[in-house]
Amino acid sequence: MRLSLVCLIPLVGLGCVDTGKPADLGAPWTGDSDFVAASDDLPAHFVGLSEVDNTPPDNRLTDAGATLGRALFYDPRLSANGTVSCASCHQQAAAFADPEVLSVGFDGGLTARHGMPLVNVRWYAPGTMFWDERAETLEEQVLLPIQDEVEMGISVPMLVWTVSAIPAYEDLFIEAFGDATVTEDRIAAALAQFVRALVSADSPYDTGLAATEGRARRDFPAFTDDENAGKALFFDDAGCASCHTSVGSAGQAALFYMDRPLNNGLDAATLDPGVAAVSGRQRDEGVFKSPSLRNIAVTGPYMHDGRFDTLAEVVDHYRSGVASHPNLAARLTPNGAEGLSDREAEQLVAFLETLTDEGFLTDPRFADPWDLD
Repeated sequence: MRLSLVCLIPLVGLGCVDTGKPADLGAPWTGDSDFVAASDDLPAHFVGLSEVDNTPPDNRLTDAGATLGRALFYDPRLSANGTVSCASCHQQAAAFADPEVLSVGFDGGLTARHGMPLVNVRWYAPGTMFWDERAETLEEQVLLPIQDEVEMGISVPMLVWTVSAIPAYEDLFIEAFGDATVTEDRIAAALAQFVRALVSADSPYDTGLAATEGRARRDFPAFTDDENAGKALFFDDAGCASCHTSVGSAGQAALFYMDRPLNNGLDAATLDPGVAAVSGRQRDEGVFKSPSLRNIAVTGPYMHDGRFDTLAEVVDHYRSGVASHPNLAARLTPNGAEGLSDREAEQLVAFLETLTDEGFLTDPRFADPWDLD
């Protein structure tokens, strides 16, 4: 019964009253909503990724749908006490990751794992959502944190009631779906559209790749010597590319994420079952999804438990910290990074920093539409 009492009592700073209606945040800003054109205007090395695009035929990206999804994504009224939104744990400046080790839920509780970045999720294969890949589709994934008893703590019926009770959503639902009816499926569809619109493809790396006509292993003219050296290490000698660019032929140069969950030797024993918690298979113990490396310099702390604060620490893990585990990825035995010198480790970090897309981190289309002060 606790969830059905959302906003029935005054909440400091939120303006809730005893009418049972959600707080009035006014109307969201609906400008800066050219999602479709921007999503389709991709560099040449992104062309051909349709084979790994997870957009379902019945939920194609639309400007109206993503605009509604943006409003829902940033709305704290979608939590049990009106204090936490999806954006609380997925912040734009951090490439829609959480800068904290663990995320703080609506009632002060901590999540079990670090908040993943939401970058280019449009190209994650079906069945690969979350660290443990427990959600089959993005449409399924977007509702699970809302219902989680630690994160946002609101049931689906209460979610539908809450959104239906907010006048500002009426026109947004009409624009997106043709009428004002609020349903679970429509909320999920709109949120999924907004997340799919979060495309990052304009980093210095992308500029350099265009300048070399898609030849990732050539020196990029605008890169420093250290950045080019780090790029060479990433794609060849350090072996990073064997895991992090293994999604189809086009994904070699564009996506920077792995085609399967792996155990990367964080611990000799299984402290978190990872994918095994979903599959029940021993071979999945300590196995986790790896998110995209795009914008990796701003998505720390790193790993599913946020144990590493810096990219230098991550590189050092692969240089000397990989623990033997029964499920350790074969690609890490032997590990190409083990022989890196300190200088080379610094060069590798320098390259990873070129994957930062400053425009993505500040794009007004992805910003909070409820906070325009």
